[in-house]
Amino acid sequence: MTPQELKASILQLAIQGKLVEQRPEEGTGEELYKQIQAEKQKLIKAGKIKKGKPLPEITENEIPFDIPESWKWVRVAQIVTLNPKNDMDNNIDTSFVPMSCVSDGFRNTHTFEVKKWGAIKKGFTHFANGDIGIAKITPCFQNRKSVVFRDLINGYGAGTTELSIVRVINNTVLREYLLWFFKTEYFIANGVKSFTGTAGQQRIHKDYLATSLLSLPPLAEQKRIVAKIEELLPYIDRYEKAWNRLEDLNKRFPADMQKSILQMAIQGKLVEQRPEEGTAEELYKQIQEEKKKLIKADKIKKGKPLPEITENEIPFDIPESWKWVRVAQIVTLNPKNDMDNNIDTSFVPMSCVSDGFRNTHTFEVKKWGAIKKGFTHFANGDIGIAKITPCFQNRKSVVFRDLINGYGAGTTELSIVRVINNTVLREYLLWFFKTEYFIANGVKSFTGTAGQQRIHKDYLATSLLPLPPLAEQKRIVAKLEEILPLCEKLKQC
Repeated sequence: MTPQELKASILQLAIQGKLVEQRPEEGTGEELYKQIQAEKQKLIKAGKIKKGKPLPEITENEIPFDIPESWKWVRVAQIVTLNPKNDMDNNIDTSFVPMSCVSDGFRNTHTFEVKKWGAIKKGFTHFANGDIGIAKITPCFQNRKSVVFRDLINGYGAGTTELSIVRVINNTVLREYLLWFFKTEYFIANGVKSFTGTAGQQRIHKDYLATSLLSLPPLAEQKRIVAKIEELLPYIDRYEKAWNRLEDLNKRFPADMQKSILQMAIQGKLVEQRPEEGTAEELYKQIQEEKKKLIKADKIKKGKPLPEITENEIPFDIPESWKWVRVAQIVTLNPKNDMDNNIDTSFVPMSCVSDGFRNTHTFEVKKWGAIKKGFTHFANGDIGIAKITPCFQNRKSVVFRDLINGYGAGTTELSIVRVINNTVLREYLLWFFKTEYFIANGVKSFTGTAGQQRIHKDYLATSLLPLPPLAEQKRIVAKLEEILPLCEKLKQC
């Protein structure tokens, strides 16, 4: 049971007479009702309140649930006055309460602004200390924006017209009992059924509050009910904090597990090492030979020199058969496409690149001439990595596949990695770029102004990457593609 459900359940028990025991010596709801009617008549006779319009008799068919014999079903307007008016000097300081100052949920607090009465007496709802304010508009009504007004400046105030006001007659009913009644699911659900108005501007029916059926206990029992609720709520608040921590943990768990699995992968702890698969040093030499051939054939440019890797830079241990390299040592970065302007190609804005631990993208079809300038170039098999916040932290990175005619261009906020003659497994690189290690260090390198920060221009090229033998890369990726979808399923649970 959620904390909200538990609170709603306690309030329902309260208004059904099941939260505290009944005591014969405390009288009956009928006796209290008669006392209230006598008080009302005195106030009407003295001209202090107006006689309300007649209310329909309560029929057996309306009764929603059983209540103790000592209680009485009444309509709200039978035992209180609604929406009273204040009359005082314009220059008096009073409290102004917009809806934003009224607490929601199962709380009973409010704040206010100090304003002269003359500035707020027209066009706003009036109230005084001890009055109960109840939101009547969606979603504030469902969110239980209701409160007993206390400590108003000079005892009076005004506020949003989206509040209905309930005033107790000479302390004949406990305000807090009424407030908790107005926060019950019973009262809220029936109020929603009565809604009138257009979408986004719906309110409870104008007669809903007045005609609502309320279960009235004797006054002494009301006090015991409220005391019990106020005794239980702090415990439920503690339960709610624990619940929220658990919910947060449950929400984070799949992503945390994915991060942990990727970290194991790049530390050589996800699959075993096999001597027959060779070493990363051998693979590294093979890549350098391929690079030299391509540079000689003028198919790629010789990159600028990269700093030597020092012992102090090594972030964690890797297997002996692996090798630490800088990313730009084993790939080419940000290549250019050269083709006919009239060829159909794929255009990929950032919104078309999947985030998280996925590897998907979509595209729009455009002529190469329309997108070759002012955009980032790529081809099938290239890896795109977002470099701007928050896309970078959200792991917007992908291996491009099935591009129209094999080529495309897209947002300039992508860095592009191109593998050299299949010497490294693209998917291994992609998962490396989604690791918390790569992301966290990238964030540390951020430059630029707030909201426009990007990874440092040299971050990708100089990043340290743990390189396994090619066969082991394949086994790592196969294991990741087996495990990571299971983590995704956990998010849906």
